[in-house]
Amino acid sequence: MKAIIYKNTKISFTDEGKGTAVVFLHGFLENKTMWNAFIPELSQKFRIITIDLLGHGETECLGYMHSMEDQADMIHAVLHELKIRKAALIGHSMGGYVALAFAELYPDNVKGIFLLNSTSRADSDERKINRSRAIKAVKQNYTNFVRLSIANLFSEDNREKLENEIENVKLEALKTPLQGIVAALEGMKIRKDREVLLHFAPYPIQLVLGKKDSVLNYDDTINQIEDTKVELTTFPDGHMSHIENETELKKVLADFLKKIK
Repeated sequence: MKAIIYKNTKISFTDEGKGTAVVFLHGFLENKTMWNAFIPELSQKFRIITIDLLGHGETECLGYMHSMEDQADMIHAVLHELKIRKAALIGHSMGGYVALAFAELYPDNVKGIFLLNSTSRADSDERKINRSRAIKAVKQNYTNFVRLSIANLFSEDNREKLENEIENVKLEALKTPLQGIVAALEGMKIRKDREVLLHFAPYPIQLVLGKKDSVLNYDDTINQIEDTKVELTTFPDGHMSHIENETELKKVLADFLKKIK
């Protein structure tokens, strides 16, 4: 584990391997350890950086709200510290929103984007209301909110089969401080629509979705890549493809990274 101080805030990350830089960004209630199963293989060919986003894992909170732009600026600071000019960005869920914000703010620093169970679109009005409800719920009963949130991310078929893995995800999620949870929810609620990037980006973009994702409606999410060069991979399960479809995802990821060398 490595760290830098950014705006008086400790930012935690890992940096392994040599070659083209690939930055892994976790989702809401997750942290950089979610990528542990992917690092050994990929770091043999690439320079793999995993970063704890603001208010998650071992990275401290920066403020009451962490916008996607705040997160992107922080990532830029880490890459600057590491003297990395260009990188591919792999983002799970909220990590995908952050990757797209980074691509908009720092277009010359991007080699490719891999959106895992994520979307380029802003929250719908209904989703914004649900985020506000979630903020109230987590303030009322933190542990209950976190445990329920995690269970719902897996497809129903997998909840029993992956019981141990789900428990581990819950334990990692419970390390997220209340302020970090609220700040992320506030930031996701106000994020911009960045669908235009899918149409005009000069680098490869891949979208990976789960057919039974309870967070992102599959049909609503795929129509944003119509008339684009974005490659789509569909898995039959839920929002946690890195666990539910780990073996298949490793192959898809390896194929994507071949394009950005």
